Amino acid sequence: MTERIENVIAELEAVAEAARVSFGGLSAEQLNRKPSEKEWSAAQCFDHLIVTHGLYFPLLERFATGEVLPTFWERMSPFSGFFGRYLLRSLDPKSTKKVKTTKKAFPSASEIDGGIIDRFYEHQQQLAARLREIPADIDPKKAIITSPLMPLVTYSLDDTFSMFVVHCQRHFDQAVRAAEI
Repeated sequence: MTERIENVIAELEAVAEAARVSFGGLSAEQLNRKPSEKEWSAAQCFDHLIVTHGLYFPLLERFATGEVLPTFWERMSPFSGFFGRYLLRSLDPKSTKKVKTTKKAFPSASEIDGGIIDRFYEHQQQLAARLREIPADIDPKKAIITSPLMPLVTYSLDDTFSMFVVHCQRHFDQAVRAAEI
């Protein structure tokens, strides 16, 4: 495992632990409280992270088993660097601009049970395990992937690692605002 992956895992685990500490004692009612009709509840924020990052699991497993064969678009797309930088800026927790997600990544629209925080924590552990399995000889800055959310969008595996972290931090902050804690 590379130092880069170790750092990403440490940041993901920090968000998971912060979620346990900050939200673990809240009731399902508190977790499902929405600041407004158009905003997500804390539970929906964590559900969205589980759904979205779970879409990357098959890709990460292919890296772990060496079954990654770059597509023509991944090899030739001149936009991979642009898309990576754009998404990282958009997902940055400091950005106040709202970002729309695709339907694939929508959280549950209904009430989410109070076990969502434990599921999020477990999901972060599963994500960390998959990251640990990526061989050290893979250069994440050179490995280009296709977004599981938008098939024409490509970016580096390294940008993917960064997106996992900033995405978690962004929605953790959103969940704090939603739950008013």
